[in-house]
Amino acid sequence: TIHPVSQVMDELAEIFADMGFAVAEGPEIEDDWHNFTALNIPETHPARAMHDTFYFPDEMASDGQKMVLRTHTSPVQIRTMTAQEPPIRIIAPGRVYRSDSDATHTPMFHQIEGLVIDKGIHLGHLKWTLETFLKAYFEREDVVLRLRPSYFPFTEPSVEVDVGYSVANGKRVIGGAEGWMEVLGSGMVHRKVIEACGLDPDVWQGFAFGTGVDRLAMLKYGMDDLRAFFDGDNRWLQHYGFDALDVPTLSGGVGA
Repeated sequence: TIHPVSQVMDELAEIFADMGFAVAEGPEIEDDWHNFTALNIPETHPARAMHDTFYFPDEMASDGQKMVLRTHTSPVQIRTMTAQEPPIRIIAPGRVYRSDSDATHTPMFHQIEGLVIDKGIHLGHLKWTLETFLKAYFEREDVVLRLRPSYFPFTEPSVEVDVGYSVANGKRVIGGAEGWMEVLGSGMVHRKVIEACGLDPDVWQGFAFGTGVDRLAMLKYGMDDLRAFFDGDNRWLQHYGFDALDVPTLSGGVGA
């Protein structure tokens, strides 16, 4: 039986491949520069605090830098921008780690981020990409997005993206606009991040977005507790798991 997280990862890869995105990967043990500094996260930022980040002992430091369990897959974006010439269009799925645990947070969870770097990129390209992605993922044409101003150190301007939902039989169903729920964060890549990767921000622009794969699975398949994803309970997997032959395809339906 295929775990829902694995199934959703395959669904996302299928959707973004159709839009011309490649899949990029990077190490889960990162240095401070790739995880924080290159992403315009200052030394005093709360995200660097011990209560939020898993740091390795000082003796494991690389080139004098602290080593951490990556707190997001954004370092993959940095590694991609420093390793290849634009234009760039990638998604970066993978495991990330933060010191947090309750019904909707776990110390290890799955995230997917997207990055586009090209000439003449603007916020309209970001909105179209996210709208196309969410319509394909939830397999509904009535998906409505709302972009709210926000703040992230690595994007400017930054926007939180809400998706509209309707209420049917007392349950929230994606589609319509009776209410709103937050699904991801995004924005235009900050000039300082582009410069840190050796690119000219006056020539190259881009957008980035990120969301939790586990959260997307919960929204689409009606799961209510994130901790059950990692309990290893075979009964849960029998109920929520997918047949190995149900390979996601855009023609046959990504939620097959």
